[in-house]
Amino acid sequence: MSIRTSTVGIDEVRRTCLAALCAAGVPSNHAQTQVRLLLDAELRGVHSHGLLRLPRVIERVRNGVCDPHATGRGAWKGASRYEVDGCHGLGPVVACAALERLYDKVETSGVAVAAVRNCDHLGMLAWYAKQATNRGLILIALTVSEALVHPWGGRRAMVGTNPIAIGVPADPHPFILDMATSLVSMGKIHDHANRGLPIPLGWAVDGAGQPTTDAEAAKGGAIAPFGGAKGYGLGLGFELLVAGLTGCAIGTDVVGTLDSDQPCNKGDLFIVLKPLNDATKSISNYLQALRSSQPADPRSPVRVPGDRGREAQVSRERDEIDIDSTVWSQIEKLAKA
Repeated sequence: MSIRTSTVGIDEVRRTCLAALCAAGVPSNHAQTQVRLLLDAELRGVHSHGLLRLPRVIERVRNGVCDPHATGRGAWKGASRYEVDGCHGLGPVVACAALERLYDKVETSGVAVAAVRNCDHLGMLAWYAKQATNRGLILIALTVSEALVHPWGGRRAMVGTNPIAIGVPADPHPFILDMATSLVSMGKIHDHANRGLPIPLGWAVDGAGQPTTDAEAAKGGAIAPFGGAKGYGLGLGFELLVAGLTGCAIGTDVVGTLDSDQPCNKGDLFIVLKPLNDATKSISNYLQALRSSQPADPRSPVRVPGDRGREAQVSRERDEIDIDSTVWSQIEKLAKA
């Protein structure tokens, strides 16, 4: 099936998205933060966490389950632990406010941790990792999702996709890992369903627990953990770690990351660390050695995590981008509401 796309100027995309958020009552500065995140994901080719997400963000604001004005309430619990009640604010807004406190603290403490609960979907974690590495800092970010993954050997969704991002500064480009512990994200399945595309066999099972290539059927089923039992173990471990430090909901009790009518009750964990002054050079040399190593396929050079997204972003950094026509039509209507 061919996918209809609309070619739209970057400035128009940004302006229309801001108008759509502001029309829903989002303050201009908070709308700008949300749009920067979504547009960055779109430019990096992560469409599942890009502009596709904007209509649901706006629905949640209009339904009163997300407070567009909130930045979260935080308090230091000990020398390096910052606990945040997100007050149901926009995920990127609450997260950025918390991270600013960590950036200040880590200069003297060497490590600072933010345990966040009750804020909306964070979006692409690589965006936060990139911000930290731009400051010369290391970031580990973990978040919990609704139960979308079946346990290893099971058929029912009981574990979150529970992504992790790790950012480590290096020259000329940082190491930025951003991955879910599911085989794919549910956002990617929604993206396939939105585009009318089948999903590869093995990605998910349907509501009856049977393997499927139908993206719509997969939305009501469960995603497979990546790497079998190992991915299941990591995803479960991350979920328990976040829950233990934030007091958030876990498993099938988590809501608010995919729906539009329930307050989000998942948790997020950010760990910021200051690297040793003399470590960056050896890290940079090692990453460059990996990039320069002999590839198995001469047509495909060896990359390190973060390279592919950065290259995709560079190739798309022009005056116009191609956007799924259905998504763009929705955003235009929201901007005129």
